[in-house]
Amino acid sequence: MYMNIDEIEQELGVMQLSDSFFPTGIFATSNGLEYLFSQNKIHGMTDLAEMVKINIIQQIGPTDCIALADIFENSNEGNFDRIIQADNTLFATKSIKEIRDASVRSGIQLVKCVAEFVKDDKMLKQYQDSILEKKANGIFPVAFAICCNAMKIKKEKSMMMMLYGFSVAVVGAALRLGLIQHFEGQKIIHKIKPVIAQTIKENSNKSLSEMWQFAPQMDVIQMSHEKMDSKMFIT
Repeated sequence: MYMNIDEIEQELGVMQLSDSFFPTGIFATSNGLEYLFSQNKIHGMTDLAEMVKINIIQQIGPTDCIALADIFENSNEGNFDRIIQADNTLFATKSIKEIRDASVRSGIQLVKCVAEFVKDDKMLKQYQDSILEKKANGIFPVAFAICCNAMKIKKEKSMMMMLYGFSVAVVGAALRLGLIQHFEGQKIIHKIKPVIAQTIKENSNKSLSEMWQFAPQMDVIQMSHEKMDSKMFIT
């Protein structure tokens, strides 16, 4: 059974937004990994896989994924006030300034880029205008949901892309730091697939009021990275 033209275009959109070539700046983040590496507190593939898993289960899944799902629902209903609410709520959950600022920069850059070639989506235009008018922050998961919806990419696939993109960014940072080798990086990505799938299943139909996160050790690591005198990565 062959895919129709719309399905092919959607898959190409998935590939485009998932590509590290897409200019969002996520490749410059390590999510605190650089600090752990500098302090010799992380050793090899097993530790790195555990770090990615904790971030997905304890932070990104119950916050970013829920916000993304909420954006899809309200975009389809044309409820822009709720989109602004989700943007502000998610912004407030990012307690680490470095992480919050990096997420906003990436989100704004994503919207700016997608708006260059998607000209007919009302929500995308409205969200971009709200960022320029300082009514929205442009936090990345919200921006990502808006852009995926504008490109006709479905909710669950968008969540998958976001979680996979985070995993690849951390693994890529580990490779550049010399913590792991390329084959080990692919093993980690493969190992984390069931975690991504389960996280999507658990968070794809929750409301904004159900958002939470609890990973105090990661918070401390991220704050410590912010205070490093010399660093290769933004976070």
